[in-house]
Amino acid sequence: MDQGFADSVKNFGLEWSGVFTIVFMFLICFFLWRTLKLMPRTKPVQIKPEAKSSIGWEQIAGVDEAKDELREVVDFLRDPKRFRALGARVPKGVLLHGPPGTGKTLLAKAVAHESGAQFFSQSAASFVEMFAGLGAARIRRLFREARKHAPAIVFIDELDAVGGRRGSDFSGEREQTLNQLLVEMDGFDTSGDLVVMAASNLLEKLDPALLRPGRFDRQVFVSPPDVSGRERILEVHTRDKPLRDVDLAEVAAQTSGLTGADLANLCNEAAIRCARRGGVALCREDFDQALERVIAGVQSRRVFNDHEKAVIAYHEAGHALCAELLPSVDRVHKISIVPRGRALGYTLNLPDEDRYLKTREELIDHMTVLLGGRIAEQLVFGAVTTGASDDLRRVAQIARAMVCEYAMGTAGAAQRAITDGEGDSEHFRRVRDEEQQELAFEATRAARGLLGGHRDKLDELAAALLQREVLERPQIERIMDGVPRLRRAPGGELRAAGAPAPALPEAVIAAVRAPARAKGAAEPPAPRRSTPPPATPGV
Repeated sequence: MDQGFADSVKNFGLEWSGVFTIVFMFLICFFLWRTLKLMPRTKPVQIKPEAKSSIGWEQIAGVDEAKDELREVVDFLRDPKRFRALGARVPKGVLLHGPPGTGKTLLAKAVAHESGAQFFSQSAASFVEMFAGLGAARIRRLFREARKHAPAIVFIDELDAVGGRRGSDFSGEREQTLNQLLVEMDGFDTSGDLVVMAASNLLEKLDPALLRPGRFDRQVFVSPPDVSGRERILEVHTRDKPLRDVDLAEVAAQTSGLTGADLANLCNEAAIRCARRGGVALCREDFDQALERVIAGVQSRRVFNDHEKAVIAYHEAGHALCAELLPSVDRVHKISIVPRGRALGYTLNLPDEDRYLKTREELIDHMTVLLGGRIAEQLVFGAVTTGASDDLRRVAQIARAMVCEYAMGTAGAAQRAITDGEGDSEHFRRVRDEEQQELAFEATRAARGLLGGHRDKLDELAAALLQREVLERPQIERIMDGVPRLRRAPGGELRAAGAPAPALPEAVIAAVRAPARAKGAAEPPAPRRSTPPPATPGV
């Protein structure tokens, strides 16, 4: 019986083996089809010149240098014969780089609109997928679609997602996608009807093969706007908003460091606040409150006990007093102990003008202001709290930059640290750490001297904060009335304004009045570096 059952099973398998094979192959094909259906599909975004969302030059402000660079590309796409008659060709690639929010994408859209060319946009992140070969296929599809509608502009946003240096990708998919992009950019015809534009915030991380002439011929830096540029940006974003007693030039002066996106958000927040209070036109208070929201965050409803409130008041008063006394620090515009966002209180400093260079003394003064809050806590209450964590982090960043990037340590330029720490010796790292620690000690000593010498003003500022919670500039000026701002004498020493300079030694006067010495005179020896004082807790 067992032998008969085995024979019947064997015969059944032989008779139906072909059917099972066909069913198995069908299931494989079905699963492959379902897998292809589930794979992500992205299509390049095409923006026509006459589209309603088109952006013109008049809608972009604050980036005049970048606009001048891109106008040449627009002129070439509008009238290529004039340039070709002289043997000129349009740049194959234009790379826009700079901080986030400066308007790189808007500039690319404006070029497409002003030139009358088709505009194809796609994010570089959509080229990188887990499926092998998918990114390269999307690159080919993007350029194929653009060539069909030539003259056209291909815009790749966040290029660093796919254009990073080769050799760091373990899977090889990103590098394969980058290689395909390099081939497509090299494979243009000579008509110059296709221009590649890209935007990136991390120029230093891009592969050198992308940056060479023939691919991205032009690299346009889009910088944050200056004060006049910020005023024009505010005018653009307030064209459709009714204003009342608002000086946009004054608002622009108070928003140093903000980008175009920040200013657009500022105008929108001011309009939202005006609508909430039932107003019919935006006033100055709306912009002031919107600026605080953008910089410090949303006002919090946290409640503090009396001791914590006093600690926060003295902390902010220490920041403000150091800023009012030091000569190179921006004046305090507002002090508040009302919590906003993650901050328990804040001191708002507004610059009088845009500045792009800082001296060693100015950076030390900035560190002194940052440490002023912690020193005030220690001076008044005899203990420090966790409220200065962000101040300490920023002090550490400034000290490291001064030593490692600006050669502003106590030993001068000869002690400039190497940013790539792989080849540093143990001794060199110790010297670098000592340099950073000495800078922090110098700022700590300065803050302790300022607050200890003006303890009455520190108490007065803290008492006013505890009473009003917010101090504006006129109130700060009344408290600081009669207290002169310090000035910095030659050599970096701080002195009260109007104090006489110390008399020069007789030897120095004689050396200055003496005839010029021979060229072979020996140079004076370099000053020795002083031993750092004991570490202050938490610094």
